[in-house]
Amino acid sequence: MLPASGPMENALARARRQLLERGAVPVGLLSDLTLRSWQRSLSAGLAPRGRVEPRGPASAALREIVEREQQFIAFARPVMDYVFGQVRGSGSIVILACGNGMVVNSLGDPTFLDKAARVALQPGHSWHEAERGTNAIGTALAEAVPVTVHGEEHFLEHNGFLTCTAAPVHDPVGTLIGVIDVSGECASRSPHTEATVRMAAHMIENQLFQARHRGAFRVNLHASREGIGTLAEIGLALDEGGRIIGVNHAARALLGPDRLSRGPVALERVLGLRLPDLIERANGGGELISLVLPGGRRLHAELHRPAAPPRRRAALVAEGDALAALDTGDAALREVLSRARRLAAKPVPLLLRGESGTGKDVLARAIHASGPRRSGPFVAMNCAALPESLIEAELFGYRAGAFTGAAREGNPGRLREAHGGTLFLDEIGDMPLALQARLLRVLENREVVPLGGGRAVALDFALMSATHRDLAAEVAAGRFRADLYYRLSGVSLRLPALRARQDLPALIERLLARIAPERAIGVEPDLLAAFATYAWPGNIRELAHVLSGAAALMEPFEHQIGFVHLCPDLAAQLRGGTDRVRAPTTTPGQTLRGLAHDAVRHAFDDSGGNVSEAARRLAISRKTLYRKLREAERRA
Repeated sequence: MLPASGPMENALARARRQLLERGAVPVGLLSDLTLRSWQRSLSAGLAPRGRVEPRGPASAALREIVEREQQFIAFARPVMDYVFGQVRGSGSIVILACGNGMVVNSLGDPTFLDKAARVALQPGHSWHEAERGTNAIGTALAEAVPVTVHGEEHFLEHNGFLTCTAAPVHDPVGTLIGVIDVSGECASRSPHTEATVRMAAHMIENQLFQARHRGAFRVNLHASREGIGTLAEIGLALDEGGRIIGVNHAARALLGPDRLSRGPVALERVLGLRLPDLIERANGGGELISLVLPGGRRLHAELHRPAAPPRRRAALVAEGDALAALDTGDAALREVLSRARRLAAKPVPLLLRGESGTGKDVLARAIHASGPRRSGPFVAMNCAALPESLIEAELFGYRAGAFTGAAREGNPGRLREAHGGTLFLDEIGDMPLALQARLLRVLENREVVPLGGGRAVALDFALMSATHRDLAAEVAAGRFRADLYYRLSGVSLRLPALRARQDLPALIERLLARIAPERAIGVEPDLLAAFATYAWPGNIRELAHVLSGAAALMEPFEHQIGFVHLCPDLAAQLRGGTDRVRAPTTTPGQTLRGLAHDAVRHAFDDSGGNVSEAARRLAISRKTLYRKLREAERRA
């Protein structure tokens, strides 16, 4: 039954009644945006009371899009988690769709996920206007502006129970690449949702801007000094010729939404000065300066220079510079590498600091390989890996017969082996206090006497040491000699923890190339996003072990590491402890094999017969699941 016409009928209800009665879009009763969208929906051949034919998700198309838009999806997932934290408990879901309207990711309240599935509001389904009529995802893509579509504003009547808000996401040159959306039932509508979704889109755009232009000159601008570094700052990326090659969301308003689509724009046309002038005024970079734009607008600006100009960095890699080879795009690490390069040729001891697993030993080898002693030996000794009784002999060497069990020919010791090259003392904070005094004398005199006596031997080596401990605190506690600490820490370099780095995708790509050089392996976007939010207590060492184990469990036909390839405990942690397989009921005398078969059957049943979903929940491959199911059938 159509609603009766009358004075109490609102404009939207009258518009829908006329649409259903006359099959035409009424003028004057809708917002301009909704009017245009309804007209496009009619032109696409959709009927307001029509239903989209139910069909399964476009799996092949989804896989292709996910692979192509991996960076977009990876940077969006942590933002989706943030948005869901804001709307949790409201019966809503957060959705990510690509530029053609296909949903590529979603998460939300279980109470609404089933209802969303009934209208195919889930990954693998398209919500382009031509297929679904007026809806927030499709209409935001069509209009390229944030959109809220509430209740009967949806063109298709069966979507009228939804309230949806979407905001478009653009890449750094202004191309529309997707949308982020919050959808729920009409009763869950909140006046704050649009602001949250707009901010989420800007967060994703800023992440994409930073990732794409880490190696470029970047200028951040804002009307107030305090606005620099916030989500509202204007971001410009420049090539070496001073042309704007990338922008963030705020900069598009300054330049115009599609200004870069026709090619780079000269910085002078926007800010009224050239890049060399900006560099000079900013004292090389890092200092705030005040600018007056050609139109009279006043802004504060901060210039960020690449640690090494892109051409020079490429040349260093080509020349075999080991430090340049460690640069995977993180700004903090790049600064460490830049300082290390300047220090590699200097006769000062280096103390490398950082948590366990951050790559202190890798950095030490790279500094040696990039310095003037690269043709000499690199001798590393882990002070925490040897028993206290052996450290002295290993480090200082010994004469034949110096002690019971000594080698017949004696041992020159690590100090003498490093002559002409570099000595690297790893985990120096674990060196016994008694040996610290002797090491200090060797470093001061630059000569060593082996255990068992003999003449002193002159030494010439570069010294590097590393520790995960706070040596200043160890000195204060009396566990480390202050004079040795000052001798070792001529210059201190701190490596950033993995959780603080911004180059995770590039780092993973490099590790996988080393782990499986014969295969082109990637990481599924959902897992890559989960990796980005994980604390990584073991840092790069832990990441490398996880990737090595996962790669070993991949089937020959698989090309991406997913949750199914991880150990169950880590997979559960990355999923936030949810989505676990329910434990089967045990009976007296039941074997471990029987329990395993029951778990497989339960996972398969709970997944509705979906083999991929059951394998994901069990954290095993599909091939293994098929084998376990056959075993369970034979056992039954």
